Amino acid sequence: MTDTQMKIFHILAFVWYAFVILSMAAKDGEPLPPGIFMYGGPWKYLTFLNLVLQMVFFGLAAACDFQSSLGKGMAKQRNLCKDLLFSVFAFPVGMFVVLLFWVIFTYDRELVYPVSMDDFFPPWMNHAMHTLVLPFLLGEILIQPHKYPKTKNGLAALGIVGIAYLSWVVWIYLAVGIWVYPLLGLFSTPGIAGLFFCNMTIVTLLYLLGQTLNEQVWGYRAVNSTSSSGKRKTRVAD
Repeated sequence: MTDTQMKIFHILAFVWYAFVILSMAAKDGEPLPPGIFMYGGPWKYLTFLNLVLQMVFFGLAAACDFQSSLGKGMAKQRNLCKDLLFSVFAFPVGMFVVLLFWVIFTYDRELVYPVSMDDFFPPWMNHAMHTLVLPFLLGEILIQPHKYPKTKNGLAALGIVGIAYLSWVVWIYLAVGIWVYPLLGLFSTPGIAGLFFCNMTIVTLLYLLGQTLNEQVWGYRAVNSTSSSGKRKTRVAD
């Protein structure tokens, strides 16, 4: 893929996520379907947080594509932020949202996306939130190498964010007495702790999957010698 095609990909991805988020915001004021409550707004849902995360990442990636006028120091810092955002958060969290949603949806959709939601969110929006995230992430793996941090550091950062989100979900339950996800109501306190541990294990595996795919596509040396300008390196054979 040429640099021009890469720029187009990043811009289109950013515009797409911005469009989806604005489409969701346009529903503000409409009667909420059963299962959705006001407290915390959309910021309590991992799906929405992931959409914002993906939009920010692709916006940053697009900015990095046009940073030739910046000094080398600033360009390097921006690329480091881009790689960190993708490797530690955008890829594992995005993949987790897609995987977990469709697994639970297939088992019992009422636990994650009740039928009443179909009248509020059209089918295209459901797939925008829970399906199209996957091809965008895989496309990013294929068009550009990303430098990963040390595995222990990346997983530590991911774990901190995971604990922060769980704390937010528990806070909402304590505040209004309703679980953000009906599935959580089926578990005892130890069960919720076990579920969180399982989810973090899955996210960890997805982080390692992204790291492995990145190295398999681009080669270990190419990945670890990504230029500070953010340009793609030619793949180096293992």
